[in-house]
Amino acid sequence: MKHWRIEQMDWDSFDPARVDPEIIPLVKAASVVEKNGLDYAEYLRRVFVGDPDFSQAAENWAVEEVQHGDALGRWAMLADPSWDYETAFQRYRDTYKIDADVDASIRGSRTGELIARCMVETGTSSFYTALADATDEPLLKAICKQIAADEYRHFKLFYDHMHRYLKREKLSVWARTRIALGRVTESEDDELASAYHTTNEPVGMTYDHQRCIAAYMSKTLGFYQPKHVDRVTAMIFKTIGFAPHSRWQKLAAKGVYNLMQWRRRSFRRQVAA
Repeated sequence: MKHWRIEQMDWDSFDPARVDPEIIPLVKAASVVEKNGLDYAEYLRRVFVGDPDFSQAAENWAVEEVQHGDALGRWAMLADPSWDYETAFQRYRDTYKIDADVDASIRGSRTGELIARCMVETGTSSFYTALADATDEPLLKAICKQIAADEYRHFKLFYDHMHRYLKREKLSVWARTRIALGRVTESEDDELASAYHTTNEPVGMTYDHQRCIAAYMSKTLGFYQPKHVDRVTAMIFKTIGFAPHSRWQKLAAKGVYNLMQWRRRSFRRQVAA
């Protein structure tokens, strides 16, 4: 069941004077990735065949993901009236495909799949929290806060099911660490780069992964504050079985924040070149 509905948002509160042009391309890209949740739900349904409780939870999750995309897409059309959300989403679907024709998780186990999903929700929850803190536009701030809250609940959903499967599959802490960090590094794969390309670059322009991921990341990484990165690392530590608010986690958070700033500078140099 949805915890909020698009119609409940105060769409009249949109203030074009407070829109940051740097945020619009990110919202456009995020909208189509979120709307693609139904394909991920089909993938999860196949991976977790025989587990009706999780399958139902995954269906509910996908409905909320699609709503996230629709809300962000509607906002983006207010911010840029020349842009069409549905057209951009179809272009994205034609460009980026999820292989849902599987009979097992690409992570090697159901526990591994749930760890990977925890990492995705960790990333999205922190992204929308950072975006909400970065924008002064009241409608986008409200939308991002709603989505961030949903994504954190989704993290809890996958985390709880992960522990249920962990009792059977007994992945070691180091195996969980490998899967978690592996999924984190996939944030620079074609999913986000293709989303940026199909929502922001003109039709007919050749897709170039490096150009698009640099354009996306050079903007996105700039919105993260140390408090956001601290929360990310705490959620990662919790997922893999380490103490989430320990001295080691705080050290990791500082290191990750510095790495993100270094990566941002690198991406900005690529964009300038």
